[in-house]
Amino acid sequence: MDLIDEAPARRRRGQELEDALLDAAWDELVEAGYSDFTIDGVASRAGTSRPVVYRRWPTKPELVRAAIAHESAKSRRPLPDTGTLRGDLVALMQQANETRLGFAAVLSAHLGSFYRETGSSPSDLRDIVLAGRESTIDTIYDRAIARGEVDAERLTRRIRSLPSDLFRHEVLMTLKPVPQQTIDAIVDEVVMPLLRSGRSGR
Repeated sequence: MDLIDEAPARRRRGQELEDALLDAAWDELVEAGYSDFTIDGVASRAGTSRPVVYRRWPTKPELVRAAIAHESAKSRRPLPDTGTLRGDLVALMQQANETRLGFAAVLSAHLGSFYRETGSSPSDLRDIVLAGRESTIDTIYDRAIARGEVDAERLTRRIRSLPSDLFRHEVLMTLKPVPQQTIDAIVDEVVMPLLRSGRSGR
């Protein structure tokens, strides 16, 4: 029998290896959920061994947090800049329809036991994803203030989060992209009237 020399597999290192491990962890989380998520499963998907994974993330929750932050960064797109607050809010939700639906579904449907085990909440994961950055919605509002479109005094914390909260509710209720008609209604029937009315929402 003829022997065929095979080139040895190229050994991944550094960021390339870390990216492969985090991609594998995200795939494991999507398919298995947190309850059935295992380090063995991640190592197998990444074509490596358990010690390689454990050297970077000693616990299952740490690996899951890192995988969520990694996946969020991969789907991040340039911030819309249409020149108006309304245009930016609509464009941001359109963008989320294209990039964040699967992400939101995993955070809501697959992490119940993660929240119970760690005593954390979706809000805590949001802080991890932002990693000290200003949220996109805050950046959009701050630009509108600088343009003179919005009075900063009217932008309470609750009003700032309202577009994202309503969009997220639609996604969680339907698990489908939010229709353009609904996006327009969120902006034109709820958010913009609140900003124009002079009511602070306090």
